[in-house]
This record gives sequence, C-alpha cells and structure tokens, in this order.
Amino acid sequence: MVNKADVIKLSDVTLTLESGAGPVNILKGINFAISEGQSVGIVGPSGSGKSSLMSLMTGLEQATTGDVVVDDLSFTGADEDTLARHRLSRVGIVMQAFHLIPTMTALENVAVPLELAGKNDAFEIAAKELELVGLAHRMDHYPTQLSGGEQQRVALARALAPQPAILFGDEPTGNLDGKTGRAVIDLIFELAKERGSTLVIVTHDPALADRCDRVISMADGNIIDDTGDTSSVSGTTDAVREVAQS
Repeated sequence: MVNKADVIKLSDVTLTLESGAGPVNILKGINFAISEGQSVGIVGPSGSGKSSLMSLMTGLEQATTGDVVVDDLSFTGADEDTLARHRLSRVGIVMQAFHLIPTMTALENVAVPLELAGKNDAFEIAAKELELVGLAHRMDHYPTQLSGGEQQRVALARALAPQPAILFGDEPTGNLDGKTGRAVIDLIFELAKERGSTLVIVTHDPALADRCDRVISMADGNIIDDTGDTSSVSGTTDAVREVAQS
C-alpha cells in the first residue's frame, strides 16, 4: 500500500481568545495530520472546539501558538491575502448556513469563485457543477426560489467548482431535514471521492461520522479520541458515539 502525503498537519496548536473575563483557551496543544484523499469526521459537544479547529484549518482564524500547514502552505505568519488566495484555489467550504448571495441566480453564485480566480469559462464550469448536483433545471432561480436542500446543493457546487484539494463541511446538513440531509451527504462523499479530494466534516451526527475513514473526537479544547491514530485515548466506537451525541 502506497503511503499518501499529509495535506493537513497541526503541530502543538493552541487558540486563545480574549473575553471580558480574560483569556479563554479554546484549543489546547492540538497535534494531528490528515492524509491526501482521507475523509475525517470531527465530533464533540458544543463548546468542544471543533468549529474553531476548522476555522484554523481553513485559515479563517490564526493559531495563537503552534503551526498549521495545509496543502504545503504554513499558515504561521501568512497574511490575509495569501490565506484568501489559498482558500480560493485549494479549499472548498460548505457551511450549515448556505451563504448564497440573494441577488444572484444559482448559476451566478457558483460562478463567483471561478470569476475571482480569473476563469474565462466560469459560467460553463458552473453550469456543469450544477448539473452534477441535479440542478440543471434550477440554474436561473434565485436562492429564495429554492428549497433548503437545493440551496445547499448550490453551495456544494460552488465549493467544488474550483476543484479544491480539500473540502471542508461545518455541519453541512444542520439546516436540512433527515432525508434531504442524507441526499446532500451522499453527494458530498460521492463527488469528493470522484475528485480525490480530502474531506473534513464537523458534525454532531454519529451516523455521518461513521461514514468517514477516521473520526476525531473533541472535548474542552482537546482531542480525546482519534480512530485513525493507534495511540488514541480510547479508540472505541462507543466513545465516539457518546461524544457525538452529547
């Protein structure tokens, strides 16, 4: 078996934010690596630090100490322009809130990151991505004319259109009903696998986490279990489910 390269690596990462009551330690000495093409679920109760961890991996937040390396770029000391260009070309993000531009059609929403990247065929690519997520008949509709599931599929098409090396999902089905959410998740896994993208999903859903190659469980700013690490604290499915359901 060929060992794949690490596309994400966190070394001794901490995150401390200021509050009215003083400094708050959000993340505490985080260490792990994610390999190319791997799917990873990050689970934990509210306040465990999992969404903050994703913010660090996407460059939306800077670590207080330690180093975050994503797709060969060290985020330590990187300026906002560098991080923005990296997200635009190498990273796709699907959030719980769809974040579609209300004054733009589905086609225009998907074309936005492609136009920012200087693609001359942005609308042709956007149309193909919408076809892949089953929305060829809804390209000219505005977000308010789409169901929640359709809006999330537009957001997924937008995230995948630039062909990112890494696709992040932060509770991507949190605003959807069960059946619609499962359909969107099926699409996320299918399209990520077809393109060889690394997939990282923050979720409260243990069934979704179980679909991943690996599950990282968090509590109180620490990793308490990692099913992809033989030195994990407990390494049991029951522990993962307990944390995910908290």
